[in-house]
Amino acid sequence: MKENKYDNDKFFNQYSQMSRSVYGLKGAGEWHALQKMLPDFKGKRVLDLGCGFGWHCRYAVEHGASHVLGIDLSEKMLEEARERNNSPRVEYRRMAIEDYDYPPETHDIVISSLAFHYLESFQDICEKVHRCLIPGGTFVFSVEHPVFTAHGSQDWYHDQERNKLHWPVDRYFTEGKREAIFLGEEVVKYHKTLTTYVNGLIQNGFIITGLVEPEPDEALLDSIPEMRDELRRPMMLLVSAVKK
Repeated sequence: MKENKYDNDKFFNQYSQMSRSVYGLKGAGEWHALQKMLPDFKGKRVLDLGCGFGWHCRYAVEHGASHVLGIDLSEKMLEEARERNNSPRVEYRRMAIEDYDYPPETHDIVISSLAFHYLESFQDICEKVHRCLIPGGTFVFSVEHPVFTAHGSQDWYHDQERNKLHWPVDRYFTEGKREAIFLGEEVVKYHKTLTTYVNGLIQNGFIITGLVEPEPDEALLDSIPEMRDELRRPMMLLVSAVKK
């Protein structure tokens, strides 16, 4: 996550044009599924790891959270968050997810959207999140699906007419660094298997309460034509868990 492409003007401008950037949560294909996995926010202290534009922070306070701390490495992201999703109950801090100190039992809920595939160690983040949650606290996150990250190129195989033939899956059990092209830029991500995600939680004292490989929201299939490609292979993995 310490690689910060999002403060690159060209990359950030491209990201700002994505559906989830323009329309917020309703423009995110997985939101209809993730929303159902979220706990009751009333009176809760929330930590959002990799908060981006702050859409989830806003959702939490609108649903009763007493305080939300949103962490992101990108200053450009946080500028947008403060402009679009500001609230006296939301605090934004610029720092890497790895650099937060995770003080013991200070949060009731930890959420993260599409950030952990930028981190090398999921085991490390599980340990830290477990430490900062109260007993019975909730951990909900989304990541790019291991089928999506395995090969590394994150692009379809095409025929000579550029028709999309199939999605490549290779080196699945070889975890680690991948160099993907995202929004026209080379971005470093870290592939992890489904076993790593599931066992990382179990081994660090979490009880898994939900696991979803979401299909896109049907309402977006016509308005965003490329969403139909997401029915051909899983792009995301959503997980909810509670601290024992």
